[in-house]
Amino acid sequence: MATATPEFGEWPLKRLMTEVVGTGHKSAEDMTREQAREAFARILAGEPDPTTLGAFWLANRWKRNTPEELAAYIDVMAEESVAFAAPDCDPVDCGANYDGKGRSALLGVGAGLVAAAAGTPVVVHSGDRVPTQKQDAYKHVLDTLGVRTDLAPEQSAAMTDDVGFGFYYQPNFNPAVSNLADRRDQMGVRTFVNTMETLANPARADVHLGSFYHLPYAKRIIDTFDASERYDIGRVVMFQGMEGYDDIRPGSTTVAVGEDGEMDDFTIETPEYGMDFDSDDLGVEDVALDSARITEEVLTGERDDQFADAVALNGAFRIFARGDCEDLDEGLATAREVIDSGEAAERLDALRAF
Repeated sequence: MATATPEFGEWPLKRLMTEVVGTGHKSAEDMTREQAREAFARILAGEPDPTTLGAFWLANRWKRNTPEELAAYIDVMAEESVAFAAPDCDPVDCGANYDGKGRSALLGVGAGLVAAAAGTPVVVHSGDRVPTQKQDAYKHVLDTLGVRTDLAPEQSAAMTDDVGFGFYYQPNFNPAVSNLADRRDQMGVRTFVNTMETLANPARADVHLGSFYHLPYAKRIIDTFDASERYDIGRVVMFQGMEGYDDIRPGSTTVAVGEDGEMDDFTIETPEYGMDFDSDDLGVEDVALDSARITEEVLTGERDDQFADAVALNGAFRIFARGDCEDLDEGLATAREVIDSGEAAERLDALRAF
């Protein structure tokens, strides 16, 4: 059994289970920052046995992690796993769920290239078939488009500077977290690692763009960055995404903006911005293949349909997130302009040529 050690401290996961997080639905307590730091340091080192680790992950899922716990986790991740490589530009960090999408088109590649053409650099990151869904993510759409994805972090930063759009590959910039995939797969449910990896911010961006199902989750992420000692994020923009991804949900959609530890939220009606259709209208059969085809057709002007409208609005959100427009109306006008002019298609050509 794991015990207190000079390397880690006095809180092995089994003790945390029996005395803190695993004592029951009503009696479970939150961990201190120090306890949470030690727990994740032990996890990254491969110290807990599989049964104890699974129980710990499940207990945290039941009780829900506080921003202070999540901040401790991502701080350890930053110190012990993430290989940061910052481009010269200051991009928007897009933190989509790594386990991917299975029903609707993945629009972030097209939206990111639209933003890049408008002068807003964008960074995306993902793994490859990450648990629990193990569905299509950024990597798979980019692979289908013929874009290099198995890049060292320094190459990803160079891609961002050269193209205005950069992809960071989890096994190369966050290897210790990537190495947890097998144990996560055995869980069968998401763990706090699914949240953490989306916050890795390998490009050290000042702006984070993410998605949520419910507003309290957006507040938790904003508070997590505020409590972090290793991440200095000036602005967090969150919206209600499709399948938990960073593709905005059609209809009445809540947006949360966090700055200086404070959160402001508002609601938009996407039909007012050209997305006058339902989520089902963005459905596809093969996410990677169809999303790649849709991306190319939208950027080259071959499509003028619901997918084109959705890519334009998602591009506008990236421009808005970085503060490169006064409001979404201006961002949307700019997004449509760079699509119509062919500038967005040129960014796709540059991405393929990198």
